[in-house]
Amino acid sequence: MAKGDLTKEISYDKIEVVNDWIIQVRRVDKILEEQADGSKLVISSGFLRDSYAPYKSNKDTNNKWTHTDTDLSNVNAKVKAIAEIAWDNNVKTAYKTHIENQEM
Repeated sequence: MAKGDLTKEISYDKIEVVNDWIIQVRRVDKILEEQADGSKLVISSGFLRDSYAPYKSNKDTNNKWTHTDTDLSNVNAKVKAIAEIAWDNNVKTAYKTHIENQEM
């Protein structure tokens, strides 16, 4: 790289499990500029937040619930690994119960 070259760096600085089933994620995007000494100076940064639950849940007109597994195929590998560990069968059952007991 040469002085003035720009690079983009993406990292995940927070991955939290909330209420046993919600995975909250904070992604940091940085634009860095190469300096004359080889170091990199952050010239811009921003955050992207997202959250994931074990299921996408819907209630139809007959009051019947459908719980579809959340697709993690395009999620960061660390986030996916944490979700797969955190969302065991007990947590999934508790999440369904929680959702079905909400007023919608």
